[in-house]
Amino acid sequence: MPWKTVNPMDQKIQLIADWQSQDFSLTDLSQKYGISRPTAYKLIRRYEQRGIEGLKEQSRAPKNCPHRTPVEVLNLIIKEKLRRRKRGPRKIRAKLKRRYPHLTLPAVSTISYWLKKEGLVKARKKRRHVPPYSEPFSDCMAPNDVWSMDYKGQFHMKNSHVCYPLTVTDNFSRYILGCDALRGPRYAPTKRCLENIFREYGLPDTLRFDNGTPFASKCIGALSRLMVWLILLGIVPERIHKGHPQENGRHERMHRTLKSDCLDPVARNLKEQQKAFDIHRHDFNDDRPHESLDDLTPADCYQKSDRPYVERPHPPVYEHGYLVRRVRQSGDIKFMGRMFFLTESLAGLPVGLKETADGLWQLQFSFYVLGSVDLRKNTIIRT
Repeated sequence: MPWKTVNPMDQKIQLIADWQSQDFSLTDLSQKYGISRPTAYKLIRRYEQRGIEGLKEQSRAPKNCPHRTPVEVLNLIIKEKLRRRKRGPRKIRAKLKRRYPHLTLPAVSTISYWLKKEGLVKARKKRRHVPPYSEPFSDCMAPNDVWSMDYKGQFHMKNSHVCYPLTVTDNFSRYILGCDALRGPRYAPTKRCLENIFREYGLPDTLRFDNGTPFASKCIGALSRLMVWLILLGIVPERIHKGHPQENGRHERMHRTLKSDCLDPVARNLKEQQKAFDIHRHDFNDDRPHESLDDLTPADCYQKSDRPYVERPHPPVYEHGYLVRRVRQSGDIKFMGRMFFLTESLAGLPVGLKETADGLWQLQFSFYVLGSVDLRKNTIIRT
C-alpha cells in the first residue's frame, strides 16, 4: 500500500512489526508497502541502530560543506560592513584583501549573499531613469556643427562655498565658448550663460550634453525646460548614454586641463574663480597649440556661426498630414477624445501627431520625436 494513504510513521512501525514477526521476507514487505527493497532494508537498519527515532524523517542537509565560508572570515566581513555601512561587497573584499593578504576570501557574490542573510543590506527603491537617447550622433565636420555642454564636477572654494563650472566648447575646433563659475546646476543661470554665448557666437546645429539636471529630465523624451528652449531655437539636443562619458571625450579631456590649470589651488570666491577661468580660457583658445589641430590653436580653427540668436523664437509649425494639439497647463493633450499626459514643460506649445500604423500615431515636438500614441492600448510609447 502507498506510504501516503495513511500516516507514514504508522506505516513504518507496522513494517517493523511485520519484519519482527518473521512471517514476511524483505521482498514481501517491499511489495506490501509499495516501496523498494533498499528502502525497506534502510528502515529496518535504522530501527536496529536508533529505535523509533530512526524511523522519523531525516535531514537531507550535508553533514559538512568544505566550501562553506569560515566563521572567522565571515566575522571579518560583517565587522568591516558595520564599520563602513555604505560600502558594498566588492569594496569590502578589496579592503580585507589589502589588510589580510594571506587570507583566502570568498567571491564578491558570496559576500553579497552573507550580507543579505545577516540583514546588513537594504533593498533599493526602484527609481525612474532618464529615457535613453536612441538617435545616432551628428557628424562634426566644421565649426558649429556640434557643441558640447557640461557641468564640470563641483568643488569647494576657500570660503567653503561650492562652485559649479558650466563649460561649452565647439567640438570641431575645441574652442572654449564659455566657462562660467555658477552656484549650482539650475535652469535659469544655465540659460543666461547660453544666451550670452549665443549672442556672441551664434547658434550651433547640435548641442550635446549628459542626462543630468538641468539638461534632461525623466519625463517623455527626457524633455526639460532647457531642451524645449533649444528645440524652439532649432538646435538639435543630443544626450550621451548613461555612464558613457567617452561619447563626449573631447569635452571631458578639456575638463582635465581645466582642473589642472585652474583648481590647484582653488580661488577664495566665485569672483576670483571666474577670473581664473577667463585667463585659462584665453590661454587655451589663443595660445595653447592642439595636436589634433596640427599644432594650431582652437582660435585658428574656429569661426562664428552664421545662424543668429533669436530672442523670442516662434512656436513650431507642422507640415501637412500632422494633427496639431496644444499642450494644456497641466501637461496633457486631448486626442481622439482621450487625455494623454506629456509634460508641463510643453505647456502652451503645439505638438504634432502623424499616423504611422493603424491606431499608432507618432508624437513629436517640432523636429524632436517624443514617442508614439497607441490608441489601441490607450497609452504613450516612449522612444
